[in-house]
Amino acid sequence: MNAIELEKAYNPKDFENRIYKEWETKGYFKPLSDPDSPIHDRYDESKRSVYSVVIPPPNVTGVLHVGHGLNNVLQDIVVRYHRMKGDDTLWLTGTDHAGIATQNVVERALKKEGISRKDIGREKFLERTWAVKDDHHAAIVTQQRRLGNSTDWARERFTMDDGLSKAVRDVFVTLYERGLIYKGQYLVNWCPRCGTALADDEVEHTDTAGAMYHIWYEYADGPAPDGSSRIEIATTRPETLLGDTAVAVNPSDERYSRIIGKKLKLPLTDRVIPVIADAYVDKDFGTGMVKITPAHDPNDWQVGKRNGLDVINILNSDGTLNENCPQKYRGMTCQKARALIIEDLKDLGLFKGEEKITHSVGHCYRCSTVVEPYLSEQWFVKMQPLAKQALKAWENGQIVFFPRKWENTYRRWLENIRDWCISRQLWWGHRIPVWYCNKCSKMTVSREAPEKCFECGADASELVQDPDVLDTWFSSWLWPFSTLGWPEKTQDLKRFYPTTALVTAYDIIFFWVSRMIMAGLEFTGNVPFRDIYIHGLVRDKQGRKMSKSLGNGIDPIEIIDTFGSDALKFTLSFMCAQGQDVLVDKDSFKLGSRFANKIWNAGRYILGNLEGRTLVPVKDEDLTELDIWIFSCLDKAARIERNSLDGYRYNDAANAVFEYFWNEFCDWYVEATKLSFKNGDDKEKNRAVSVLLNVLEENLRLLHPFLPFVTEEIYSKLPLSEITENRKKAGNNFVLSNSFYKGMLIAAPFPEENDRRVNEKVSKRFSVLQELIRSVRALRAECSLDPAAKLHLALLITKGSDAEVCKEKTDMIELLAGIEKIDFVNEKPSMSVGTVGQGFEAFIIVDGSINKDQLIARFKKSIETESGYVRNYEAKLSGKFAEHAPAELVAMEREKLEESRRRIEKLNSYIAGL
Repeated sequence: MNAIELEKAYNPKDFENRIYKEWETKGYFKPLSDPDSPIHDRYDESKRSVYSVVIPPPNVTGVLHVGHGLNNVLQDIVVRYHRMKGDDTLWLTGTDHAGIATQNVVERALKKEGISRKDIGREKFLERTWAVKDDHHAAIVTQQRRLGNSTDWARERFTMDDGLSKAVRDVFVTLYERGLIYKGQYLVNWCPRCGTALADDEVEHTDTAGAMYHIWYEYADGPAPDGSSRIEIATTRPETLLGDTAVAVNPSDERYSRIIGKKLKLPLTDRVIPVIADAYVDKDFGTGMVKITPAHDPNDWQVGKRNGLDVINILNSDGTLNENCPQKYRGMTCQKARALIIEDLKDLGLFKGEEKITHSVGHCYRCSTVVEPYLSEQWFVKMQPLAKQALKAWENGQIVFFPRKWENTYRRWLENIRDWCISRQLWWGHRIPVWYCNKCSKMTVSREAPEKCFECGADASELVQDPDVLDTWFSSWLWPFSTLGWPEKTQDLKRFYPTTALVTAYDIIFFWVSRMIMAGLEFTGNVPFRDIYIHGLVRDKQGRKMSKSLGNGIDPIEIIDTFGSDALKFTLSFMCAQGQDVLVDKDSFKLGSRFANKIWNAGRYILGNLEGRTLVPVKDEDLTELDIWIFSCLDKAARIERNSLDGYRYNDAANAVFEYFWNEFCDWYVEATKLSFKNGDDKEKNRAVSVLLNVLEENLRLLHPFLPFVTEEIYSKLPLSEITENRKKAGNNFVLSNSFYKGMLIAAPFPEENDRRVNEKVSKRFSVLQELIRSVRALRAECSLDPAAKLHLALLITKGSDAEVCKEKTDMIELLAGIEKIDFVNEKPSMSVGTVGQGFEAFIIVDGSINKDQLIARFKKSIETESGYVRNYEAKLSGKFAEHAPAELVAMEREKLEESRRRIEKLNSYIAGL
């Protein structure tokens, strides 16, 4: 047959987009059970297991960063793996409407035009937001396709599409009917910039430079029993004193028992506030006196409720001070008011001083604005009843975390859960399905817009819908079942729910993972998934979070443009150790690029060797020991990959296929088969190339989940019809591995484990052979001998050991170690340098081709260098370093010392041998 040409240079731009379009248009991303799947004929409902995954929906107005890239890559790998295993596999994709983030995008655009959302009204604002959503959606979908996501685009969902909107309304009304949703005036987290309430877990607390301000409060009803005329309080937010309604002390604090009930003048106001007793106060902290501002601190809110204190809100919704403050401060931001208040306190002699501190300050998770505790009427979900079910599901083993350490995080959060504030003061989102009657002022909660008031019967014209929308996460917590058609009883819901796995980052265990479990149990009676794989974050090489300000961010599309999608996919999976963050820079992706290039070159070499050859059936008796060894290695790699991916140990699987293909297949097997092409007759050459093609075909199936594009491109060039026909003729033998498939690689069977391939005896023999060749190569390098020089080697073999294989494989040793002549000896030859392995001693003979004097001089120079290292290490380890450095660093230095000593000993033995 003719040689099959691959381009000389690996260039993913030549085929990645073309291959992706072919996968998608031919329907390969569809589940096996879908009649439109090109391999639907393989489907047998009685025999097929289901594997389904829902993608964590990215914000529709966002841009995919490398963290999204990691999340998408990991899902794609397991989805491709299970598809090849023959599971009925669905990867369901979609996007999130991202209420706050998307509204901010539109409001920024309006601001540039000199107008606001209120100027154009709600209806026009939503029209513009939908247009922005459509534009950004097109961009983010393009990015996902560039990543190679094998998602079923026909089933794509959006958190505000008609089906999901119906699900959201149904859940809200059902929870309300079950007494789990209520409305009330409470202290909430408020973002002045976004103008909306936030849930507790939407507040990011960061250490921030600040100050503790010490202020005097004077008695209003005369001196205290001890004769003092004032007390000292300390606060990090002096502007909030304008909302104080008490000062509290601990009831058991004997220092202040006689002033409980006394009155204080509230500085800068005309109000008088009491001294109260409450166990909340830590008498050992500070002065033991705490100002109480119920409207602007969650702990103070509780103190106020217990003690019946007034609640005075001093803030407008934009974060400025309101009409409850003295006139001069109204309209000011908190920061400006703080500065003026401190100056005014100084003028009155009521400011004692300040001390610089670093303290934890809450910021909006979307815009990073400082969050203010704010008194507001909001909608809430009672979380404790839902959390009990979710906790029980974990205790019963219905859900499993990978790695297990995240189970403690999950448990702690559920055990300490607070009610969830679900209303947002936005226009973009799911409108709260509640209507208020102008006539009777009663409330109607309904799944559909009511035609009349449920209370008094007034018609719809008298009803006004609640202006707020639901928290974005309220639609996201329904994602695993709403996307499959719930509350309707669809075939997809019946087939694919509960889903199999969730792959996500640890930073949304609270926001999303635990809430999905609660919703799944409450509305379907089942957990939404069993396997929860929590991966780390992608950070730079210094371990820093990637950000625009640091300039260390990585655009996955830029990486794909430079190295290709396969390089991105393989690098991230190779570096993704379970339970650890992934530390990368742009150069890291050269790893994946080099591996893809290695696969390309191997395929190109093998296909190029088809010139003039005839492919033949290969039976067991036709295999050489070398062939048996590579099939054993292949079987081992396939087992590791299966076990690792089943346990979401991505880096273990990636390492296994990398080591197998690069080292065992390319560097050993392919190189060793050159003997057949060099010395064999036509029959041997035909046999050798037929085995090579069989192994290559199976290798491509092994590698496909990690490098789908390059493997698919090479696979498309294989003479699959001939390979398949020859396998059928050979019968169910050693070479055959569950493949009589002629379609695209994406749907080809994953290599099955085959016990017949496991040959420990052959593996041991080849292990010795590899050790010998590596030892000779290392010895050559250590002696700085020309890699091209043909050496004279003497081998001393232990009788009866596995090393006796060396006597049978001299041609392979000569080829792979660059040896011209091998002698088998019974004792160490003179004028030689040697190395020892399991069952052998190998000696390079220093004859006329090697300058002995130069070699000795080189060894002596190396000994001098290593001796210098020894002195340095000994000095370091005998000084203060050994006393004060961490134990692991000391151990590392000791190992370096021992390594240098071993090297000196080895070099001296070389000199003695010469």
